Amino acid sequence: MIKNLKKAVIIGSGFSGLSTASFLAKYGWDVTVVEKQSMPGGRARQLKQQGFVFDMGPSWYWMPDVFERYFACFDKKRSDFYSLKRLDPSYRVFWNEKSMDIPADYSHLRSLFEKEEPGSGKKLDQYLKQAAYKYEVGINKLVQKPGQSWSEFLDWDLLRGIFKLDVFSSIQKHIHKFFQNPKLRQLLEFPVLFLGALPKDTPALYSLMNFADIKGGTWYPENGMYSIVDAMYMLAKELGVKFNFNENVISINIKENYATGVKSEIIGSEQPIIKQYSGNVVIATADYHFVESKLLPPKLRSYSESYWNKRVLAPGCLIYYIGLNKKLKNITHHSLFFDVDFEKHGNEIYVSKEWPSEPLFYVSATSVSDKNVAPEGCENLFFLIPVAAGLKGDSETLREKYFEKIIKRFEAHIGEEVNDHIIYKKTFGPEDFVNEYDAFKGNAYGLANTLLQTAVLKPSCRSKKVGNLFYAGQFTVPGPGVPPSLISGEVVAKEVTRHFNS
Repeated sequence: MIKNLKKAVIIGSGFSGLSTASFLAKYGWDVTVVEKQSMPGGRARQLKQQGFVFDMGPSWYWMPDVFERYFACFDKKRSDFYSLKRLDPSYRVFWNEKSMDIPADYSHLRSLFEKEEPGSGKKLDQYLKQAAYKYEVGINKLVQKPGQSWSEFLDWDLLRGIFKLDVFSSIQKHIHKFFQNPKLRQLLEFPVLFLGALPKDTPALYSLMNFADIKGGTWYPENGMYSIVDAMYMLAKELGVKFNFNENVISINIKENYATGVKSEIIGSEQPIIKQYSGNVVIATADYHFVESKLLPPKLRSYSESYWNKRVLAPGCLIYYIGLNKKLKNITHHSLFFDVDFEKHGNEIYVSKEWPSEPLFYVSATSVSDKNVAPEGCENLFFLIPVAAGLKGDSETLREKYFEKIIKRFEAHIGEEVNDHIIYKKTFGPEDFVNEYDAFKGNAYGLANTLLQTAVLKPSCRSKKVGNLFYAGQFTVPGPGVPPSLISGEVVAKEVTRHFNS
């Protein structure tokens, strides 16, 4: 514990901001969080309208062990805050000619693989045995590194297992060595889309995501993903963290290349109201590029605009929050629509970087599992289309064009009329990600986890120019996703404390 209480100011209250705040408070810091939105959660905010309750961002609960470990760090249990339900089927995948339910039970999944490709059950055993090793080492070793020096990786366990980790091969090649059936290949490739890159550009290390999916399971927290935000927020307040909402940070105050605090402006006031927060350290968990380009003077930015423009970004999204006045008969909690060319849409996101011609899409129907998220007799639907970051031309007209495309395919696959039963609809696209979250090029997930954007090669969690400015979140270590964001807060809090105790 730090002997002399020091002040920390955190910009943003998403998962990484909440995590950083709680760990620093645990280590003895006086912590203040400044948040632009009216509630905690960042991109994981909650939307309530007409009796419908939507999770605005993340909707998949994977890696339950990471959440259990997080709360255990504060002598709590996850069950102290919210309950979990394992989904079965984990999700459903639609192709042109058929659909496939992915069972939670491994023996049933193995049989499903065997049916699609004789001999693939045994290969799945072998594949997941390797993935289990990567998960163990990845979660317990790699993601805990702050990425400040390659010397952090001079760890005997890591060095001994470097080839077993498959860092230098792509997950696409890795999967193709085991399976020939294109549907099985797509099933195993889809989780890396959460990491923001094509399977051919993602290290095979990330087959650990398949282990998380198949062995760890797909879960649902009662009352939605916002239950996690609520739990982390309650815990942080219990630890003494102070929160200030509806305040837009407009600059980081600097004196002699050290941050002395931040300046914010209250949103919605008739007259400009400026507030100042002083601190011994500032941790930015908002969009990294925004913080550098808008809150710091040019001479104190760690990275040039050229550097940022060369980064491989995770996709942007078109999202539709839909409320229906009827229940649907033939849907599951999670559904993936791979009924168009998988590779073509991937190339439109990452190579040609254009609006998709015929997009893959995803649907979450939380009301299948939770009666509290929609009025009685109604359905709560969340549609998501991944699109390239940095696209121009986002508009309500364009969003409506894509919605018409996917709703027709959705209706055809489930065999029910949907469009005429919509009683609530809200869209959210790249322009909203920029306006609401200051997202660089409208990205939804941060920086892609390619080999050249891994560990030390990511933007640093510590500023190279401002001695006491740190970063957490999806642009720095360990990377995008909810579990990595929790870990990111822990990693940076330890770095801050180590720096001030050295």
